Amino acid sequence: MKKFTSLLKVLIASGMGVAMMTGCAPKITVQQSGTSGTASSNTSSAPAATAEASGSGSETAAAPGALTYADGTVLRMATGYNSTKTGLFYDAETAGQGITLPDGNTYNAGDLKPTWKEVENILKVKFEDQYQGNSAAKEFEFWKDRLKDVDMVSGTAALLTENGEAGSLVNIGEYLDSMPNFKAYLEANPIVRLSITGNTTTGAIYFSPYFDGVNDIERMPLMRIDWVQKLLDGEGEFTADASKTLAAPVYQPYMPTSGKVEVDVVNLEGTAAEKVTKDYDTAGNIVAKMNEAGTIDGVTAVNMLRKYIDEAYGGYYGTERSNLYVGQNAAWDADELVALLRCVVANPQTLNGTDMVQGLFTREDDNNARRTDMVRFTGTLFGVRGLESRQDYLYVGNDGKLHDARQEKETYLALERMNAMVQEALMSEAFVNMSSENSSSYLENDLGFMHYDYNQTQTILNETKLQKDQGEKYMAVMVPVARWYDGTNADGVYMHFTESWRSVKTDGWGISKAGVGDDPNKLNAALALIDFAYSDRGMVLLSYGPDAFIKTKADGSYETFDFNGKQMPVIADATKEALWDLASGNYTNFARFYLGSTLSFVKNQAFEYQCTTEAGQEGAGHISKAIKFGVIKHPELGLAENSWYTSVPTVLPTTTVENSTVNGYTELTKEFSSTKGDDNMLVQLIVKGYTDASMKDAESTADTVANAWNGARYLSIKEGAWQRDVDYYKSMN
Repeated sequence: MKKFTSLLKVLIASGMGVAMMTGCAPKITVQQSGTSGTASSNTSSAPAATAEASGSGSETAAAPGALTYADGTVLRMATGYNSTKTGLFYDAETAGQGITLPDGNTYNAGDLKPTWKEVENILKVKFEDQYQGNSAAKEFEFWKDRLKDVDMVSGTAALLTENGEAGSLVNIGEYLDSMPNFKAYLEANPIVRLSITGNTTTGAIYFSPYFDGVNDIERMPLMRIDWVQKLLDGEGEFTADASKTLAAPVYQPYMPTSGKVEVDVVNLEGTAAEKVTKDYDTAGNIVAKMNEAGTIDGVTAVNMLRKYIDEAYGGYYGTERSNLYVGQNAAWDADELVALLRCVVANPQTLNGTDMVQGLFTREDDNNARRTDMVRFTGTLFGVRGLESRQDYLYVGNDGKLHDARQEKETYLALERMNAMVQEALMSEAFVNMSSENSSSYLENDLGFMHYDYNQTQTILNETKLQKDQGEKYMAVMVPVARWYDGTNADGVYMHFTESWRSVKTDGWGISKAGVGDDPNKLNAALALIDFAYSDRGMVLLSYGPDAFIKTKADGSYETFDFNGKQMPVIADATKEALWDLASGNYTNFARFYLGSTLSFVKNQAFEYQCTTEAGQEGAGHISKAIKFGVIKHPELGLAENSWYTSVPTVLPTTTVENSTVNGYTELTKEFSSTKGDDNMLVQLIVKGYTDASMKDAESTADTVANAWNGARYLSIKEGAWQRDVDYYKSMN
């Protein structure tokens, strides 16, 4: 407790209040305390909550609205992330013959993981393992007809809301006045509140949301920047002992071929925003020029690109032309990426000493859940909203209405451009053939150039001492410039924009109405768990794990560092060692497999940031500064003045009848799935182009989805729910 009290002082000094929970008596009362402050890491002002108890053998009189339950109340938990390894309790594979962690304890199969043992101690409850080790959807489906046997259950936001409306789950919204931390969080984050509202008439909430970070960028482009530097930087012309001949050009210009385009960037020093001009009148369009040149080799392609950068940007990048792509002041666009990819795949001997370099790839080329990242990247490259939506393929237009990317011609025109890259062999053979290659093999073996993914987990794959000694550097780069139609200009706006913005994830935990039954102890304990998770102490514990995994000063207080303007704890050296020994540096796996943290609720990115490679931190730093200076635009977790910038709620308040109707539109589920074992027609369009007689071009494909596949009816239902959301929000304000 001394460490946490010391951290409390640090957090209060930086403007953050902390919810503390103590006590060890037979009756636990959770109630609002008399203090308040600002919650940590992207959270709202939140009244603190305390768990107070009377002396042994007596009960504490509950304050109005307090959550009171018996000491030792059992909660049967069918909760976890997506496998037996990522539950609250150790599985046999993870624990083995016993595993000793930096807290000095040895854990065996069936033991609570340290994070949840600490939660158990703080809340004075008893957790019982009922988790089957499934994905959220499959876990809920397993328990759907036996909910009396569990108290809390994992599920997708959509399933939990749908079954909540059907009467199977507790309406958490009825208890918000007894959950001050959770309530304050929702009040400060309107889109979060709307994302979990299952019924706008009653204000019902049927699940606690999960955030893999919040109000921050999620996926980002990642490149081997040492390869870009090797190809583009320096005086004179590029030369190579050997290069390959490029495939015949198929991809056509996306950006202008004449005129000038002015875009915002952050200056090279990272201190302010400035403007740069793409001068097509002087330089032409690099793709058009390469296409006109016909069949060229890698050396010719590199020298054409070097000359183009010098002329198009008026010498702005000097001899460090690579900064167009990888610098703090990067301003690259889709055409310039295609030109670079042509240079990369045609110069493998220079880059890795082999006959083959894979250009664009995905994390697991045979996993539909990862292959769809190429669809997400399509939207980022070509200014198409909805391809990286928080819900299906929906986005809010500047007209304030919902739109569905699957029903818009622009989506398929962008996918045609991606297919052109496939035809030029600019994407990995494994992605095209759906083979079992993955980013680990690409990055560990110098085979892959670029993909679109999470920074920490992917940059770690290119971080061995040998790789660093050889100058290898895989890191995040700026999101591209594209033409986005945000409504401020009829011709669109050329800008950096990302739709990959962290908000409510599609998974969460619900409280089984049949499980808790008429037992107020179970109900209040489950509600107290959710509220604790949104307190400052809860956010630290459920991200970092217990105190033993955090670095402390001589006086026992936490070491802290500045993260996004707030002081957050530094992980212990022993934790970092265990991270590498047990999970090869993969923070997420380490936290979920061994600590039991980041399984739900709010995953604070401060821990993950400390586990990110040096190169990963550098790239993330570039992007962070671009966001800070307004160079990278993004959706907002509120109703934005320009509705185009409003993030779509993860769940919309559709009725039971509407849910049944939408579930009947099977093509919209089957053809656009992002589940591992399924397929996705948008991915197939990238790989194969149009293969169906009824969907022979962009217009006919959009029409098929809208009409033959009931997309228009689906959108009408979702739009009605969205407008109910908007009206509900206005009624609360």
